[in-house]
Amino acid sequence: MRAEDGTLYVNYNAGVLSSIWRIPPNGGQPSQFAALPDVAALNGLAIDESESYLYITDSSKGAVWRISLRPGTAGAVNLWAQGAQLEPVAPAPEGANGIKVHNNAVWVSNTAQGTLMSIPVNEDAIVTRATGVTAIDDFAFATNGDVVAAQDYVSEVSILYQDGSHVMVLTSSDGLSNPTSIAISGSTVYIASAAYFTLVDPNLMIAHLGDDREDSN
Repeated sequence: MRAEDGTLYVNYNAGVLSSIWRIPPNGGQPSQFAALPDVAALNGLAIDESESYLYITDSSKGAVWRISLRPGTAGAVNLWAQGAQLEPVAPAPEGANGIKVHNNAVWVSNTAQGTLMSIPVNEDAIVTRATGVTAIDDFAFATNGDVVAAQDYVSEVSILYQDGSHVMVLTSSDGLSNPTSIAISGSTVYIASAAYFTLVDPNLMIAHLGDDREDSN
């Protein structure tokens, strides 16, 4: 996750050694920014530049942790959100997974429950925005506010509209192989397939958003 000043923050998921590391804007020696020994499964990472915080999902505990970037408290960690909506459910082990900051809220996907939620930055209410999005992992916001979501073990990508409805736009027949990461620049969508389960053809796919609900890929 890159900050506006070019600093790069990186997850290190390693049990009691889990932590966030910081890489200087112009490269150089990485350094540990915050230790996270109580995190069970460090996963998604997002930055809120306006409030100066990092947010991290804990997929096993079903939680969101927050780390301060503010002078004087930089690196301070606290458990920010937790609850049944963020927890995993059998048989899938991953609950809270992808995370983004958008419109003064922290948005979180739950892979096991197939849901997308938002949590206002200055409140503690978890609002479910979409359901039935099987195996949702990472996601990204289009310029119009719709969400493009990677669906990991089903090898699909869907567009989630602001009314909570969604439509599948890409599948394994298009070349997806367990997509785990999404990025959007303008109308261009970048989709990274990790092939965790298929073990076939990890790749980076480029797709393009259409102008309406009928022309999305």
